[in-house]
Amino acid sequence: MHIDFLVSGFEKSRDKTALICNDRKYTFGNLIDNIYFFKKELSAKQNIPSGSTVLLEGDFTFNTISLFLALTENNCIIVPLNSSSKSDRTELANISESEYVISVNGSDEAEFKKTGIKSSHEFINKIRDRKNPGLILFSSGTSGKPKAAVHDFSGLLKKFRTKREALITLNFLLFDHWGGLNTLFHTLSNSGTTVATADRSPDNICRLIEEYKIELLPSSPTFLNLLLISEAYKRYDLKSLKIISYGTESMSPVTLRKLNSEFPFVKFRQTYGLIETGVLRTKSKDDNSLWLKLGGEGFDVRVRDSILQIKSESNILGYMNYPSPFTEDGYFITGDEVETDGEYYRILGRKSEQINIGGEKVYPAEIENVIRELDNVADAIVYGEKNPVTGNIICADVRLIKDENASDFRVRLKKFCMTKLRAFKIPSRVKILEEIKFSERFKKTSNKS
Repeated sequence: MHIDFLVSGFEKSRDKTALICNDRKYTFGNLIDNIYFFKKELSAKQNIPSGSTVLLEGDFTFNTISLFLALTENNCIIVPLNSSSKSDRTELANISESEYVISVNGSDEAEFKKTGIKSSHEFINKIRDRKNPGLILFSSGTSGKPKAAVHDFSGLLKKFRTKREALITLNFLLFDHWGGLNTLFHTLSNSGTTVATADRSPDNICRLIEEYKIELLPSSPTFLNLLLISEAYKRYDLKSLKIISYGTESMSPVTLRKLNSEFPFVKFRQTYGLIETGVLRTKSKDDNSLWLKLGGEGFDVRVRDSILQIKSESNILGYMNYPSPFTEDGYFITGDEVETDGEYYRILGRKSEQINIGGEKVYPAEIENVIRELDNVADAIVYGEKNPVTGNIICADVRLIKDENASDFRVRLKKFCMTKLRAFKIPSRVKILEEIKFSERFKKTSNKS
């Protein structure tokens, strides 16, 4: 079966801690026993046959992880959904043609339901004919309707057969994006320990790092910026950390410099991956650089018209509800515009995110990075709004570290931007918000991971 190599590794490490979920420890032996329990539950009690399409809703808990592995072993097509997701579960079940829904609640109890949906999409049938497990992941569509990206899961699993270093890892990224699942499978396949929590606040993450001597923290620039602002890292001993990896969105050079200054004992690693392709191996020029090499075994990378394209055995079969995203010769068109410097790439952003200002093209990330350099700015998100004269105007939502007179801040912001940006890139409208709700454009991955 497709996870025999995983189970074999679990058997060899039966007494070792595999998972720490919400501060409770489970060994690899516990995990094997729970997988076998759910295999029986799926077939004998719930009558979920091999090849079924199953929406699995939960977070990284002992039972959710065990169910995910049992469903994989049963060659089901799995549709993961994070329990805290604000997405409409019914809509996602309909798009993915999910025949069953398994919900795992906060007490780690599983509830099974049959939807009455009959799945017959050509991609699902293709996976069934191959007798392989499948994986359907959702990313945002340009029309606002989620894209259902369909994987033959055996293609993604293949890379985990190669043994690599296993670190004590905090599984920070989410359950329904490949970044979080990639971290889980990498750690489990190398007999490492995965620490998971539903509380992703800076103080709790720092507490977990100190208590369990976590060595690897996969994260996002947004969280890392929040970590710096909160100064939670000063209240805990984080010296066990060896690597902090970041992806999923644009990293501010200012934030990266601050991180390197505050964590001189940690290696920072930029990652790149997409829901549609899996996670590529990367190598940064240095810890302070946003330039990186992309590719690795099983990936072929090229640039056409400044847009990154990727060919891989782990690429999706396609979208269930959108046109094919592939070139005629099989390369996935990422939509990410890049600059190149020899064998290094710098990701500028999604071409679809560009704001057209009187014919000039603007990337939000460039302006966001400038605003984040300003004193008293916790975070910022930049977007365009329609304008009859210029086509669009630049708008910025800003969250402050401390209260400040709004009018004074706007004047200060515009003066600062004038020293860093051309006039058409300076925000015309600035809102000060207590909380910034980041748009779906940051869910390009894992999830980048």
